[in-house]
Amino acid sequence: MRSIGTVATRLSAILALVLLLNLATPARAATEKVTIALPALALIFLSDYVAEAAHLYEKEGLDANVILVTGVGAFNAVVSGSADFSMSSGLTLNRAAAHGQRMLAIANTIDKLPGEVILRKDVAEAIHFDPKAPLAARAQMLLGRTMGVDSINSIVHAYLRVVAKAGGYDPEKVVVAPLQPADMLAALDRKAIDGFSFGPPWPEKVITEGKAVLIASGLNGDPPGITPFAYNVVVTRPDYCKEHASICTKVGHAMIAAAHFIHEHPDETLGFLKERYKDISVAALERSLAEITDATPLMPGINAIELANADRLNVEAGLMKPEDQVKSYDGLFTEEFLH
Repeated sequence: MRSIGTVATRLSAILALVLLLNLATPARAATEKVTIALPALALIFLSDYVAEAAHLYEKEGLDANVILVTGVGAFNAVVSGSADFSMSSGLTLNRAAAHGQRMLAIANTIDKLPGEVILRKDVAEAIHFDPKAPLAARAQMLLGRTMGVDSINSIVHAYLRVVAKAGGYDPEKVVVAPLQPADMLAALDRKAIDGFSFGPPWPEKVITEGKAVLIASGLNGDPPGITPFAYNVVVTRPDYCKEHASICTKVGHAMIAAAHFIHEHPDETLGFLKERYKDISVAALERSLAEITDATPLMPGINAIELANADRLNVEAGLMKPEDQVKSYDGLFTEEFLH
């Protein structure tokens, strides 16, 4: 029979070993929940798509719930507290600030303007459209047309209005129909709309299928001088990052990891897109991916110049009066959570 002293000695040794192993193993950070709102189904949100598919959120210690809230509703979901972050345009961020609703951008995943305006091919052929003509002439093709946009006052609506103004006429002379991608494509097929304004991959889909022609492209310099641009900013409430700094840092780091993944693993990224966009041809996805990769910075920082260019689009689109712009962008953005 073992003595009580021997048993106690062995028990103490076991407890000491367990304690030693616990000290030698790094503490694993607790997974934190976060809700992210996207305003549309489009490749400008590629950083989120990759962060989901490549499990980058999980690697950063996030349990991310990504939801779709159409148009500026995604931004408003953050304002109301029903979402923690949205991916929204700098235009929306600036307009809200001008009306006293100051939010905080912690990253910008797209720093160019990948907006595109397309016109049905049969309409373009009937009016002898010249794709090599100056923007002013190309924009004339939209006068009196009915064009699809994702939602009123969204960035793609603003881009359509800027292109129309480049044609020398009132943008109100272009009729707009708010439609989501599936309805937009169906409306184009039945000729209920003459074209639409959107970002990849939807213009690329109808162009590669021979159904439409490209009227204008921000990536092609239409209009010139609006780069760098706050196209897709990661927005939250100012107090949120004060209370949840670790979550903001994890989201910021996930965006950096996603940007590097997009540039360094194009084949895998294309594979993710094939799964998400099963009805779009590989040719259209490859073209879209090349465009978005070019507009995706490796370090998704945000600065006042990008926000100023977003305001320029706001003003030129007639969505904001020059005198209503905020006097300073201080406090509307930070790069603190990217480091």
